[in-house]
Amino acid sequence: MKTSDGPLKLDTSLATTALNEESAENGAGFDPAAPPEQSLIDACVHCGFCLPTCPSYRVIGKENDSPRGRIYLMDAINKGEAPLSAASVKHFDTCLGCLACTTACPSGVQYDQLIANVRPQIQRNHSRPLPQKVLRQLIFSLFPYPDRIRLLLAPLALYQRSGLSKLIQSSGLLKQLSPNLAAMESLLPPVTASCFADNLPELIPAQGKARYRVGMILGCVQRVFFTGVNEATARVLSANGCEIVVPRSQGCCSALPAHQGETAQAQALARQMIDSFAGADVDYIIINAAGCGHTLKEYGHILADDPDYAERARAFSAKVRDVQEFLAEIGLTAPLSPLQDEPLVTVYQDACHLLHGQKISLQPRQLLQQIPGISLREPLDAALCCGSAGVYNMLQPEIAQELGQMKATSLLNTGAELIASSNPGCSLQIKQSLEKQGKTVILMHPMQLLDMSIRGVQL
Repeated sequence: MKTSDGPLKLDTSLATTALNEESAENGAGFDPAAPPEQSLIDACVHCGFCLPTCPSYRVIGKENDSPRGRIYLMDAINKGEAPLSAASVKHFDTCLGCLACTTACPSGVQYDQLIANVRPQIQRNHSRPLPQKVLRQLIFSLFPYPDRIRLLLAPLALYQRSGLSKLIQSSGLLKQLSPNLAAMESLLPPVTASCFADNLPELIPAQGKARYRVGMILGCVQRVFFTGVNEATARVLSANGCEIVVPRSQGCCSALPAHQGETAQAQALARQMIDSFAGADVDYIIINAAGCGHTLKEYGHILADDPDYAERARAFSAKVRDVQEFLAEIGLTAPLSPLQDEPLVTVYQDACHLLHGQKISLQPRQLLQQIPGISLREPLDAALCCGSAGVYNMLQPEIAQELGQMKATSLLNTGAELIASSNPGCSLQIKQSLEKQGKTVILMHPMQLLDMSIRGVQL
């Protein structure tokens, strides 16, 4: 791993090589439609504090795969000194978008806005190889649409229960043919009966006196494969005095396409989400998935240039709360019971878009510590990304797998018997990494733990 003890001179020979490579074939730069802002680029003083926090730099160890290096590339392309080549795109693609660098940066560089502007530029101005195009088309045509996922559930269930899944994984054949598809297949959760339909009614009454009327977002992958988390979330909200509105017309929050520069798709999904809550008359809009929450709070930016939705988007985002943020703010009123007779040693896994994107860290811990018998431990390197990062573990499986092993080891070293994780992608990534180490640790969403504690159900 490379680190910096202060201001360093950039390896300009490395950057120049990356920028000029294949320049004859890829001569375009950024177009005039929202390129990365030069003022934001100039805010970087190249101090290097971001380097040890960056997961891609931790794995790859190259300057251009760090935030500082990518900003240098943006600067050169912005000024017309180099093209948006295949080599530079490769360095932008290795970014997980975890935003750890924004937390670490002493100069307040808005790297999140810079990389968010670069990715649509890549989609418009760079032609990817055919295999990459096909893979990305598959991902963005499938995962943001729960109804499409459900069309595949029956054959996927047969595939899993027939033993064919284990056979293919053990043979390594799929990994040889396509590491990306192999990663996708290995992350697939078990298909159960609850995956096939939404089980929550459109209106869930509050238990006792209603304190708030809230809307609840179900997610896309969460809606299909993590129905238990959504059901637990609804029960916890209801038990704490919330009447819950669950619009049937809601779809994906747009996080997956938004994080990968699929601007038109992200905007269309954001409009659909806003429309689905129109007339719901709710005090807050609640989400229980970290990556989704960060994007929902960015609707004002995503739809800033839409005259029909810009103001509605800002108003929508102003109501969005992560469920842990919300419950910590309003306070728990339902009595809590121990989850087991002995102290339960637990470690909380910080999801990047909760910790760095939404600056939510204390609230989940405060809620967990209210459960009698919970003994909360802190992992070393808690802020390091697990490698999931939306669909990153499918697009960059080798880097993601190494990060997953780092994260699993960090969590295991706490000696915890239970891992609390607030994001479905993180949960899948960590579970897979634990299995590769031959370890079995209970992994649950904090809302599931609160739900069990409220209902008096033990592990």
